[in-house]
Amino acid sequence: MGATTDRQFGAVTVLVGEKNGKYPHGNSLWVRGREATVVIDPSLSVVGRAQELGGRADLIIQSHVHEDHVAGVHLFPRAKVYAHREDAPGLRSLDGLMAIYGYGDVDEAMRQFVLDQFHYAARPDTHGFEDGEVFALGNTQIRAIHTPGHTRGHCVLLVEPEGVLFLGDIDLTGFGPYYGDAWSNLDEFERSLQLVRDIEARVWVSFHHAGVVDDRDTFLAKLRRFTSKIAEREAALLEFLSEPRSSSDMVRRRFLYPPHVNLPFIDAVERRTIEQHLARLLQRAQVERCDVDLYRRVDG
Repeated sequence: MGATTDRQFGAVTVLVGEKNGKYPHGNSLWVRGREATVVIDPSLSVVGRAQELGGRADLIIQSHVHEDHVAGVHLFPRAKVYAHREDAPGLRSLDGLMAIYGYGDVDEAMRQFVLDQFHYAARPDTHGFEDGEVFALGNTQIRAIHTPGHTRGHCVLLVEPEGVLFLGDIDLTGFGPYYGDAWSNLDEFERSLQLVRDIEARVWVSFHHAGVVDDRDTFLAKLRRFTSKIAEREAALLEFLSEPRSSSDMVRRRFLYPPHVNLPFIDAVERRTIEQHLARLLQRAQVERCDVDLYRRVDG
């Protein structure tokens, strides 16, 4: 299909994005069955190939609903759109997408960001699916496996019999797991990481960075490294709390994003991420609250 970097696995074409799907781009799947054609997570990379793809998808299936994963939905106005029922509100309206983020003060800036940069187009007709839903395409099928944490409705999508597992934003990046939205959950993400480890597959495709992995040992090594970022963040937070710090101090410290990154949602994401780690550390008595909004590590 045009770009020389595409990868083919039977009925599945991996539409490899710019810089191997580095944000804001991504790696999408194009699945051609005898009875239907599906695009999974139509990204900005799909937008760049609009003329080639020509609106020929019968179905759009979302691993989850975030701005970079729905950037190409508008290219396929006749396609039926599917997302897990927990995430479907984010495609049915822009208000629904803003609820997934929950960014508060920067809500208006985020609305403009997704409209301008990611061509967001609401699809009120979005169908919600459940864990285990199977989309039969004729000679191939796509099975949805619910892996919440990144969002409430995040799923990995297994294309059978090809054995291609689309990981969505279990993306095996050096950045690590992202659980910084209102609808994110760190504990659920950790359970999902364990679940995805045991799914039988032959090829693993991440939406960002790692792209196509066709060796199980390599996949497992990348998954371990990805997972380890959670513990690294927690250790860095504990080190920072060797003296009393406020929530604002922690947000300014930036445990996820480097200082040079400037996007409207970063402070909100840092805050949500820190809150989840703090809740666990307080419960384990590794951190104590020493004032209304002041925390420090418990030593000894």
